[in-house]
Amino acid sequence: MPKNIAIFLFDDVEVLDFAGPFEVFSTAGVGVMDDIPFHVFTVAQKLQIIARNNLVILPTYVFENCPDIDIVLIPGGGGYRADGTAYGSRLEMDNEVVISWIKQQATTAELMLSVCTGALILAKAGLLDGLKATTHYRAIDHLRKIAPNTEVIENVRYVDNGSVILSAGVSAGIDMSFYVVSKLLGAEVATLGAKYAQYDYWK
Repeated sequence: MPKNIAIFLFDDVEVLDFAGPFEVFSTAGVGVMDDIPFHVFTVAQKLQIIARNNLVILPTYVFENCPDIDIVLIPGGGGYRADGTAYGSRLEMDNEVVISWIKQQATTAELMLSVCTGALILAKAGLLDGLKATTHYRAIDHLRKIAPNTEVIENVRYVDNGSVILSAGVSAGIDMSFYVVSKLLGAEVATLGAKYAQYDYWK
């Protein structure tokens, strides 16, 4: 049976943060494996999401009808407007419904993954205490502030804590995804996937 990979979406999400990993996982093993290893889908709190630069997305599921999840991926995106208003991941990190859903998923999921400032959401859910983490270089100080019990590492593409794996900003999520494919399915499958995508995979 393929593993269910849920990619959480929210308004102002960074497009490559979720689309890059979606591509990596949904094409993993194509032409190499007999069975599809991953069933990849999107999930959100509401029925329509407006990503960065007004890309309109219809998530596959909402929280209420989402099937059981093996791997959860939390992308990033957003920040603070000139008036101090939070949007994107900075808004979702204080969204009690989202945080509650993520905490619940963490009790049963095999892996919790984050890309970019998705790390801030995991931190607010209390899932990074005592772990190593990374995020977008412009959010490093923010992550250190909200996660004082986390070892925040700069200048790396991703950090593996076993069941919690985090990547740096935007394109680093693709590297992390290929790393996860390698971890679960073997280096050959990951390498062939990167070749198919014509992507220079950071090993």
